[in-house]
Amino acid sequence: MKIAHLILTHANPDQLERLIKRIAHPDGYVYVHLDLKTDMPAFGHLAQEGRVIFIQNRVKVSWGDYTIVQATLNGLKEIMAGGQYDYINLLSGQDYPIKSIEYIHKQLSRTPGKAFMHTLDVATEWQEAITRYTKYHLSYLNFPGRFHAEALMNKLLPDRKFPAGMTPVGRSQWFTISRIHVQYILDFVQKNNSFVRFFELTWAPDEMFFQTILHNSAHRKDMVNDNLRYIDWSEGKANPKVLTMADADALTASPKLFARKFNPSIDSKILDYLDGLAKK
Repeated sequence: MKIAHLILTHANPDQLERLIKRIAHPDGYVYVHLDLKTDMPAFGHLAQEGRVIFIQNRVKVSWGDYTIVQATLNGLKEIMAGGQYDYINLLSGQDYPIKSIEYIHKQLSRTPGKAFMHTLDVATEWQEAITRYTKYHLSYLNFPGRFHAEALMNKLLPDRKFPAGMTPVGRSQWFTISRIHVQYILDFVQKNNSFVRFFELTWAPDEMFFQTILHNSAHRKDMVNDNLRYIDWSEGKANPKVLTMADADALTASPKLFARKFNPSIDSKILDYLDGLAKK
């Protein structure tokens, strides 16, 4: 079971190094997309780690806009050109495994050809996301007067319609999907410019883009509504809770493979605790 981990990151080289070493495996490779706004020198030494590749086509990433999708697509393209992998696993630099890497490889080998993604129907299960695509969001374009233009467009123009015949789904952007699904997504994007343009004007498109493509295809049968991540949204904020030792019992009991998010400057002991669990 060969796995390519694609890590999107922009800061904290020490935390990234710890993650890379924790997921190291003879059948695993790590691809890192480092935000183009971030200087490479602080991260350059990580390229000397075995089976670590930095994505060449880097993007300046901004939260909530299409640049996150583009960074992911660029990474997926380089992964597909770099080797024959069974699964591609999308992580952030603040993720961490809560199971041993041996266990993770073994579990995925038992479910070949699946697409593990958080997939809620927007119309019925995630209605708060409807205005993300019915309204115009110009953050990706980033020009002077953007907010004024955006407000004017949403006042004068009718609501945007989702691409014909497609059902929007999604929630969490992080996923673990097989090679055949990655190839389908890349082919779809290449052939459907109108779909891409629609999502360029959508807020937080990374949380719907990839799931929607697969859900509206013959690969829907392969999708599992579980992204294999433990994420705590109990604080009701725009970002999930930073996990600490207070969450140790919940993480130990969880059947998930990864969790997010972690911040060693807040609590590094939880990472030590998870490392200890992996050795048992």
